[in-house]
Amino acid sequence: MELDHIAVAGATLEEATAHVESALGVAMQPGGQHDVFFTHNALLGLEDGLYLEAIAIDPTAAVPERARWFDLDRFAGPPRLSNWICRSADIITACAELPVDMGTPVALQRSDLRWRMAVPLDGILPFDNCAPALIQWDTPQHPARRLACSGVRLRRLTISHPEADRVQQLFAPRLGDDRLRFETGPAALGAVFDTPHGERIMA
Repeated sequence: MELDHIAVAGATLEEATAHVESALGVAMQPGGQHDVFFTHNALLGLEDGLYLEAIAIDPTAAVPERARWFDLDRFAGPPRLSNWICRSADIITACAELPVDMGTPVALQRSDLRWRMAVPLDGILPFDNCAPALIQWDTPQHPARRLACSGVRLRRLTISHPEADRVQQLFAPRLGDDRLRFETGPAALGAVFDTPHGERIMA
């Protein structure tokens, strides 16, 4: 498993995008619409092959037949860093090896991009959405390579949860990523970035 990207959710895509641009001082790129879950996004290329997405329910789309991913059906309040997403070369095995319910892989596509994301039936990831969502890309080129360089680098991603030790035990050894920090506290994510304007913090 590897850290793939991080997501900022908002009540609207405009609010989520503005939150990212205000926090980091750089402009996001247009993304697109997602089938199955009927959401849409904007994107920001990060250093080291990562990217950041702002995501929200698409108000022009239909209502899905199942709960939306990232627990967006229950989203309320100001935009915030909501999820971290890790990729696997074999999502079926990755889900089976974890002792918590990461969800069932759902086949998705946007334009020529194709991928599978493990999504619980209720849309809520383990540990109050503080567990990573699992993704497997089924296209040869990772989407981060298509994004303009923003000069922004993720320095640290902090996962706070009352059961932080358990979250760390389950995921840290599988990732081996020294940018990850696990802290005991209320369920929340926070990140520190190096940007063209210096260090910036996002929650």
